[in-house]
Amino acid sequence: MTFIARLGLVSLVTAALTTALHAQSPTPTQANVPYGKHTRQVLDFYQTKSPKEPGKPAPLMFFVHGGGWMNGDKANPDFLAKCLESGISVVSINYRLIPNAIEEKIDPPVKACLDDAARALQFVRSKATEWNIDKKRIMGCGGSAGGFTTLWLAYHPDMADPKSTDPIARESTRLLCAITFVPQTSLDPKQMRDWIPNNEYGNHAFSLPSYQAFLDKREALMPWIEKFSPYLLATSDDPPVYLFYDSVPAMGQPAKDPPHSANFGAGLVEKLKSVGAPYEFNYTGAKDVKHPDIFGFFLEYLK
Repeated sequence: MTFIARLGLVSLVTAALTTALHAQSPTPTQANVPYGKHTRQVLDFYQTKSPKEPGKPAPLMFFVHGGGWMNGDKANPDFLAKCLESGISVVSINYRLIPNAIEEKIDPPVKACLDDAARALQFVRSKATEWNIDKKRIMGCGGSAGGFTTLWLAYHPDMADPKSTDPIARESTRLLCAITFVPQTSLDPKQMRDWIPNNEYGNHAFSLPSYQAFLDKREALMPWIEKFSPYLLATSDDPPVYLFYDSVPAMGQPAKDPPHSANFGAGLVEKLKSVGAPYEFNYTGAKDVKHPDIFGFFLEYLK
């Protein structure tokens, strides 16, 4: 089930209705397009048939599925029908998971998940003319670990290499804006425990057997943590992000669902305030939210 379904934005009352809805889901214009050699390095492209600006390239939503970097699939991306109806094309990616990275002896394994997302985004931009995409209007979206990856793309300095002999590597990895559902925002084990005392999430990203091992190796891992954590990467020139959580932030208090706690959002928001980066923070009970209709955030930045 997608995060939109989880958050109550789509009502799936019975298994039969779920099947019916999925049967009616738009089918990809191009399915399982490879952007790398691994079987997981594939994406689906959905081309809008309702352009709002006829004759001009369409904006695009770039979707990264969740699943803790351990499982999940690109099928049924959030906002798919809404995007296509609104003149926005969609790409939804698969990527190497942590077990795949361990098999390939990639250290730390989470690097493969993040690198694949960046490469897929560059690949999509390389297809801009063929797929009638506006390179300057690519928006990110993802939930949980997919939301983390989306924030990593939003906050990471552009990974384009203009001197590369590979034309795909010369493409930008920057996003226009991003919507994320219940994302983790740090991979610093101490910071996560300070925010959420009962957090046990994150050691798997570094192929460590326990959270205590994660804490014990923190100093040695800090160079990687600094490269991966959205919290540590955010700067004033980063794109606007929308953070949605289906819980109430309570910093320093145990959470019912630690990996998806709103404390991850509250912690990141303090950093975004300090650096002057644009954001919108929506959570259970939040007041004065500019875009309570979450999809309206995308439409705002496409004007």
